[in-house]
Amino acid sequence: MQPNAMKTRAKPKVAFFSFTCCEGCQLQALSCEDELPDILSLVDIVNFREAIDEKRDDYEIAFIEGSVSRTQEIEEVKKIREKAKVVVALGACSSTGGLNCLKNRFPMQEAQKVVYGDKAKKYKHLDTIPARPIDAVIHVDYYIHGCPITKSEFLHALKSLLLGKKPDIPNYPVCVDCKMAGNVCVFEKGMTCVGPVTRAGCSAICVTYGCVCWGCRGLVDNPNIEAHEETLKRYGLTVDGVLRSFDLYGGWERHKENK
Repeated sequence: MQPNAMKTRAKPKVAFFSFTCCEGCQLQALSCEDELPDILSLVDIVNFREAIDEKRDDYEIAFIEGSVSRTQEIEEVKKIREKAKVVVALGACSSTGGLNCLKNRFPMQEAQKVVYGDKAKKYKHLDTIPARPIDAVIHVDYYIHGCPITKSEFLHALKSLLLGKKPDIPNYPVCVDCKMAGNVCVFEKGMTCVGPVTRAGCSAICVTYGCVCWGCRGLVDNPNIEAHEETLKRYGLTVDGVLRSFDLYGGWERHKENK
């Protein structure tokens, strides 16, 4: 070796895993076509079912998509945590339990009957449990929110991790994004949403295109509910009533409250 030769630093090994989900968040990562060459020059992807056949267990960073909805998955998630130095919850299902937690409203046998119909008896052996986010089972280091995640936030989080920094994920309400987008508040249009207590970072895309915020990014850490109570009262609404009306992404929290 020549005296001035530099040692080549090994690239961090990254793995992607999916549990109960549609894998849409992983597809968002794969849709970074322009950035993929740079990503692959910086990391070694060793496990990613959506993209490669190779499977290795020597990874430092694990991106986990999907909620835990079977007993078997509890042990699988724990094994990933044991191997990974950093675990990132990828998307709503892994961060909050996501839409999968809707089944928690019903007895598991009833949920199986609705899904499988007259074939439900054939699936009694499945170890179905109430769906839950992965942090109900293991410690999660960082979260990338959304249903699905955004490409920009995924790239920001990955870059931050490679630089040894904490990803700067928004912790303010969607209302801020709405104002920045120049949107008219949906309450003024006779509609309701959970933007005042939902984590921003989506550029208020749903409201911008004529819908309302359904809360897919989960609650901000310290929602200032009191600041919005007067507004809700003006429209004959309550905080609890609005949250229950938009319970698509809050099923796990409701399940815990009702236990």
